[in-house]
Amino acid sequence: MTSPHRFHLLLTVGGRRVQHGWWGSEVTARDTFRRWVGKYGSMPGARLTLTGEDTDHVLVTWPYNG
Repeated sequence: MTSPHRFHLLLTVGGRRVQHGWWGSEVTARDTFRRWVGKYGSMPGARLTLTGEDTDHVLVTWPYNG
């Protein structure tokens, strides 16, 4: 059984999955997102996506849309 409030962070480079993780706290997931942007955001073709599991809604991406 999964928690209804989990958050998935995915790092892809050139469209290929490189790293991902799940967090039970949105605050922790967003903190990790920011850390990953700092660590991996300058890689050519890097894309980070944070989604909420319960709705599959994209919360934030890097590079930022908009």
